Order: sequence, then structure tokens, then C-alpha cells
Amino acid sequence: MSTLTDLLAEHTSLSGKAVDHLQMVVAEWQLLSDLSFADFLLWVPQDANTSFLCVAQARPTTAPTAHPEDVVGSTVTAVEHPQLRRAMAEARICREEDPRWHLGVPVRRETIPVRLGGQVIAVLSRDTNLAVPRVPSPLEISYLGSAADLCQMIADGTFPTAEPSADVHTSPRVGDGLIRLDAAGAVVFASPNALSAYHRMGHAADLLGVHLAPLTRSLIGDPFDATEVAQRIKSALDGQPSMRVEAESRRGAVVLFRALPLRPRGNAAGALVLCRDVTEVKRRDRALMSKDATIREIHHRVKNNLQTVAALLRLQSRRTSNTEARQALAESVRRVTSIALVHETLSMSVDERVDLDDVVDRVIPMMSDVAAAETQVVVRREGPFGVVPAELATPLVMVLTELVQNAFEHAYPPGQRGEVVVTAERSVKWLDVVVADDGRGLPPGFSLERTERLGLQIVRTLVESELRGSLSLRRRPTGGTEAVLRVPLRVRR
Repeated sequence: MSTLTDLLAEHTSLSGKAVDHLQMVVAEWQLLSDLSFADFLLWVPQDANTSFLCVAQARPTTAPTAHPEDVVGSTVTAVEHPQLRRAMAEARICREEDPRWHLGVPVRRETIPVRLGGQVIAVLSRDTNLAVPRVPSPLEISYLGSAADLCQMIADGTFPTAEPSADVHTSPRVGDGLIRLDAAGAVVFASPNALSAYHRMGHAADLLGVHLAPLTRSLIGDPFDATEVAQRIKSALDGQPSMRVEAESRRGAVVLFRALPLRPRGNAAGALVLCRDVTEVKRRDRALMSKDATIREIHHRVKNNLQTVAALLRLQSRRTSNTEARQALAESVRRVTSIALVHETLSMSVDERVDLDDVVDRVIPMMSDVAAAETQVVVRREGPFGVVPAELATPLVMVLTELVQNAFEHAYPPGQRGEVVVTAERSVKWLDVVVADDGRGLPPGFSLERTERLGLQIVRTLVESELRGSLSLRRRPTGGTEAVLRVPLRVRR
């Protein structure tokens, strides 16, 4: 199914500002749907307002839906739904006198014009399922009254506002806890979940009639957070919307707050305060953060230990007079250092993922320095490796260093100039790497499967067992050798 933006682009000529406003309406309308106990449909006019296209749909979490079917993409004529054209023409909320039957369910329909500036750009349809009778209660009366004010603000063009709206999807919702304030800031209604949140914060009495801003300030431990939350509530009473804010009470309860002004037709009608007790969520977050910190510390210590091993091997190689032994120790230093670089990257990562470009760009200069002492070969990288899981990073880095080192040792005689190019190409499923040199090429009769070179044996083992990929060595048409590596990026089990 096409997204809201796609449908608006295909079927309307609305400006970018109008499209952004409708996106903000849709971002906020789950609040309206839950407060109204009703479905909301967003309609845009077609063919000079003779028909209307549904471009978005929301169902309530507080009541049965009036539209179990998907309405997005469907079209109705102005004859079938005359209130849509009336809302567009008269720029006011319109309501059907009698409910109509829809899929065997009685539905009451209302239409709300969506105003931007002085123009109605779309219409909201509020459809309520009347099959389940509702007994008027303080909760329902408060919810419906708040919904009526917000819907009138949509018709006025004052809700939602352009800022702030970035965190609307992580803000508290109606079911988490709702408090209605009058114009003076006193509580006229508090839902059971809102009462529970304030009880957790340390207020044992009822909230009805209490001025919420000073009460909330007194319950929060941090004075800066206390001032911030109280100011957000006062700002909403003054007609200014606010982003959500999180605060911890003196008793350790952590609560999210969001305050919304209520100003239908420009008249101050108080504010809505949404709140959610997130104490357990924060406790789990802290536990995860502690676990992540422990893992990062382990990677840091492993890196330090590997660097110590590399230093000891380097010291041993300096004390060894045998050329072959010195070379073997130098290769071991290189391999251990490559692994240490991966663990160093993981020690600074917030998750078990590695930016391979950063690691490769640090390994290549280290290898180029070694090559410069023996030959005059340079190494460069082309293309992005991207971010890979930790279980791929270590074997990948080892394979790359071995392939580059193999080119240094066997492609060029001492003193010869040359270039080794490491090319990476990444798709959704695969990481393809080519290590190409312009040296002497493969010897006659060479076989990767039968080679006795330790480096290539290590590479084969890592590619087959750890990376589950494929590797081949071939002659380049222009001279030299290419090592072609393909690694699957799918999740391993």
C-alpha cells in the first residue's frame, strides 16, 4: 500500500507545506482517535470536490473500530458522503443527524475540516461504532470533551503546531495516563493510570482540584527537572505546546510528561497533560547499559592483552638471529595487531557492530609501512565496506591483511614499485571484495586448494568456516593477480 506522501503526490497538487501539515495531523491523530472512541479517516478532495480519496486511517485503542476493513485508497462521491463537501465548503465541523449502517454496524459520522492558514486542505472523518452502548462516565465525558476541543483546533488551524512534534511517537498516550486542567491550571479530571503515576511519585491523595504545576515540582527530586516540567505545564496553559520531558521523583519513580494546550476558537480552555510511568522501563535500560558497558570493557581489556602479546612477540623477534623465525614472529605481530584493532573498535561501539572502513583504513597504513621497508608498493582502498556484525569483523580483517601481505611477499621482487588496490562493493545480501595487484601474477600450476603457504591456508579456513563465503585467485588481464572474496551479510544462526 502506498504511503501518505505517495498518495498525496499522486492524487493532489498540494504544496509541500500542506503535505507537511497533513503529516503532522496523522502523527497526532492516534490521540484524537483514542479520546473520541472513534476511527479517523483523512480525505482529500478530487475533481473539484465532487469526490474524495481516503489517504490515511487510524483506529481507536479505546473502543471497537467502525472500519475493520482497510479504507485507504478508496474513493467516495460527495453524494455518498455529503458532509465531506460541506466541511470543505463551510470550513466547520459537520455531523450527520442519524447514524448509517456500515457492514452491519451502526456508525455515526462527523467531518472536521483541516485548515492551514486560511484554506481548508483536507477533511477528517470521525466515525464512531455505535453497536456497543457506552455508559457516560467521568472518564468518557472528559475524553470526549478534550477530543472536541482538539478537533475544533484542527478546524481553526491551530493544532497540530509545526513545532515541536519530533518525539510524538515516543510520547505518552491516552491510555498511559491523562489529566485535564482548567484554564487556571487546576485538575478537573485524572484517569486511573495518571493517578497511579502520581501515587508512584509520592502523592497519595486525589488530584482533583489540585494545581498540577506546583504539585509536580514538589514531587521531582532534581530541581532543574522539576522547574522544567512545571514550566512545560504552565506554557501549555498559556497556549504553547511542548515536547515530552522525563523526570525522576524523590521516591525514584520515573515519569514521562507531555502537555498540550486546549484553545478551541482561540479561547483558553486549559490543557491536557499526558503522563506515563516508565520506572520499570528505565530500570531495564540501566541494566542493559550496565551490560553494554561491561562488554565494552571486556573488549578494551582483550585489546590491551593482544597489544601486550604483540609487543612481546616484537621484542622476541628483535632478539632472534634466525631470519625465518624473525619473519614468522613479524607475521604473528601483524595478525595479533589486526585482531586488537577490531576489539578496540568494539570497545568504543554502543552495539556489537564494527565500522569496517575505519578498521581497514587503520590497518592499511600499518601494512604500507612494512611494505615500504622491503619494496616500494603502496596500498589504497576503493568503495565502502560499511558496518558489519562483530562476528564478521575479526575474520574479515584477518583475511584482508593476509591477502594484502600475500601480494607484498609474492607479487613484487625487492625494490620494485607497484600498487595494491582493495576494492569493496556492498549490496543488501553480499559484500564483494577484490584485492588486486599489478605484480608478476600467479605461478604456473598454482592451486589455492593445494597451496602450502600458511597465510593462504589461514585465509581459506577463515573464509569457509567463519565467513561462510567464497574466495578465488585469478590472473588479471592487464597483469598481476586478483583475489576475489564474496561474503554473505545475512544473519547467521
